[in-house]
Amino acid sequence: MKLPRRQFLHLAAGAAALPTASRFAWAQTYPTRPVRLIVGVPAGGPPDILARIMGQWLSERLGQPFVIENRPGAGTNIATEAVVRAPADGYTLLQVTSSNAQNTSLYDKLNFNFIHDIAPVASIYRSTGVMEVNPTFPAKTVPEFIAYAKANPGKINMASSGTGTWTHVSGELFKMMAGVDMIHVPYRGTPSALTALFAGQVQVMFDILATSIEHIRVGKLRALAVTTATRSEFLPDIPTVAEFVPGYEASGWLGIGAPRNTPAEIVEKLNKEINAALADPKMKARFADLGGTALPGSPADFGQLIAEETEKWAKVIKFADIKPE
Repeated sequence: MKLPRRQFLHLAAGAAALPTASRFAWAQTYPTRPVRLIVGVPAGGPPDILARIMGQWLSERLGQPFVIENRPGAGTNIATEAVVRAPADGYTLLQVTSSNAQNTSLYDKLNFNFIHDIAPVASIYRSTGVMEVNPTFPAKTVPEFIAYAKANPGKINMASSGTGTWTHVSGELFKMMAGVDMIHVPYRGTPSALTALFAGQVQVMFDILATSIEHIRVGKLRALAVTTATRSEFLPDIPTVAEFVPGYEASGWLGIGAPRNTPAEIVEKLNKEINAALADPKMKARFADLGGTALPGSPADFGQLIAEETEKWAKVIKFADIKPE
């Protein structure tokens, strides 16, 4: 699947319809009223918490409320469409997540073109994932797991928090790259999937570290590897999947986007303030509490990340023939 990466970089530059002088003047005074940050998940989870942390920072720095508006549903597509349809004036923003990159290929028919309709503003956060098993499972390492899976094709059940979620596609990426056959068992949310893993009804799960780390620390789960390209400071003795399956990398991430044609000066102003937050030690500590790290960069950097992730997950979704529920 060939994706229009140049278009992302063009959008990242924030092409705008207003004359340069008036755009600059508008950006100098922006914002003059409350800004909405639309979040595609319910209140209470890590993405919502991160949105509220960043919203508070931006409110304090820019002098206007950044109001978090939760619009869950359809794998974040409802929230995305709301921002796509909003005026491109900087007063309606989207919390962009790795789900947006996956949804481009997961859904055959969307009422928007994410690549075309949302301009990247800034990346914010990258979360670590973990490949974990029930402690009674015979494999204690990734090589042992792969050997067991190949000797027992179709006999390992892999839990996820739902079809097409990060916990699903990261497992499918492992299946594709390691050449193993596992049965996907979707649940309605991470708590239900973890309960099944505790009970031994399923044998393995690829989860976000933040929701599993305490279970790992007390021995209710066994971590075989982390899914990021480098080891995690939270589990420094646990190897990466890539140490045994070269090239494997799967991590959750999020940032902020805006409707296409949002003035470049406003995009740059928001990017500058967000990157200031990501350099703040207190902010970094709060991110660490959620099991992740700050992900600074320019709008173009974020656009490049989105393009690369969209391309990667398109291959996995096609390989696994994943269809939305």
